[in-house]
Amino acid sequence: VQLQASGGGHVQTGGSLRLSCAASGFTSDYYAIGWFRQAPGKERAGVICINRYSSIRYYADSVKDRFTIFRNNANNTVYLQMNSLKPEDTAVYYCAADRGDACKSYAGDFDYWGQGTQVTVSS
Repeated sequence: VQLQASGGGHVQTGGSLRLSCAASGFTSDYYAIGWFRQAPGKERAGVICINRYSSIRYYADSVKDRFTIFRNNANNTVYLQMNSLKPEDTAVYYCAADRGDACKSYAGDFDYWGQGTQVTVSS
């Protein structure tokens, strides 16, 4: 079982990035997939999650009008589309999978984790 996060990079304020979370060894459409981020000196925090029924849960109010998440079950990948990026979005972004039906509230409840991808937004 493996999650591979990719797509990070360095953008300027107002730019966009699309992160990918590719699953292997399991069928991700039966899992809730969440994105978390960890900024320097801060704890890992939830960003957004999509459950197995494609319902979306936002963990961070600050991204509600800018980020969205969607699945491509054909290639076993979940995407995080990030628009109107701000310097405060700078962090390492991780994807995680949980076997439950709902998006759990805590990072510790997720079963599998990817390795993280760096997102840097400059002003």
